[in-house]
Amino acid sequence: MTTPFGPSYVRAIAPYIAGKPIAEVAREFGLDEASIVKLASNENPLGMPESAQRALAQAASDLGRYPDANAFALKAALSARYDVPADWVTLGNGSNDILEIAAHALVEKGQSIVYSEYSFAVYALATQGLGARAIVVPAVKHGHDLDAMLAAITDDTRLVFVANPNNPTGTFIEGPTLEAFLDKVPRNVVVVLDEAYTEYLAPEKRYDSIAWVRRYPNLLVSRTFSKAFGLAGLRVGFAIAQPELTDLLNRLRQPFNVNTLAQAAAIAALHDKAFLEETAALNSQGYRLLTEAFERLGLEYVPSYGNFVLVRVGRDDGAGNRVNLALLKQGVIVRPVGNYGLPQWLRVTIGLPQENETFIAALEKTLAPA
Repeated sequence: MTTPFGPSYVRAIAPYIAGKPIAEVAREFGLDEASIVKLASNENPLGMPESAQRALAQAASDLGRYPDANAFALKAALSARYDVPADWVTLGNGSNDILEIAAHALVEKGQSIVYSEYSFAVYALATQGLGARAIVVPAVKHGHDLDAMLAAITDDTRLVFVANPNNPTGTFIEGPTLEAFLDKVPRNVVVVLDEAYTEYLAPEKRYDSIAWVRRYPNLLVSRTFSKAFGLAGLRVGFAIAQPELTDLLNRLRQPFNVNTLAQAAAIAALHDKAFLEETAALNSQGYRLLTEAFERLGLEYVPSYGNFVLVRVGRDDGAGNRVNLALLKQGVIVRPVGNYGLPQWLRVTIGLPQENETFIAALEKTLAPA
């Protein structure tokens, strides 16, 4: 018998499932691409800001050369924006890259990583890819139970993932509660605070996690340009932590992991305050439209602090896939979340007003009595 390649813990990994591309849905169901609405991947419906597009055009002339491996200009911009030294910043090919690097830098095979039920799939993938032990803490109201997560930390725990707001549920942990948790985590355990959706928070919900980095040497804050900044296709993420952590991450970070165009666009987007304000306003408007529709249809949903809403579309475990397929046939792409243990639910990204209306009409048609 042929011996299977690779370690068993790698063969056991279920690959990450991305949202269906528009072109794939068009081919599969014989639809016109222009008519399809994609609300599956938590992208910014405004697309890339014009400021970033201009920066891309200017940077394109230098693509015959390798990128700046240390991304001096982008690190300087992030350093100025968040008032931290440049050596507190690590760059990633999207924040997924940051999460993976942190796991590989800090955890050995057989050691444990703590994260919540219903949290971002990459936490489980990073853990399995190391041959580490996952300690998955049951969620409370679809969100993190920080007291239980603290109690779950063992002698061999090296990393705790906390998403705030959380994907795919949209739940949020108030700043004082999160700070109290950080104060109790053992100093030999690193907390990765994944803030991919932090720019969508209302002003009254914001807290200063960068100030916490100054107080807690075991805290790493991870953020991305893929969501509110509109650069999902360019893959730019970053981490802020004290140098003892960033030095470890940079020992493993792939050379040139953020390309020339991505660096230029990120600098421009970082300074585009007007675009971020427009993004937040559009998101707030779309959230009201979707949740009012769910209430009208008698559908349970989880109050969300991101740019998406988790909605329950049935009571049997086939509901999510069944409703998702019906929506796909109407040219609407949303995200089934059965792989998260939520087979009755769909995650819906907040889109442009017309996209939201198209989704609502398709959902109403799907759920209408036969």
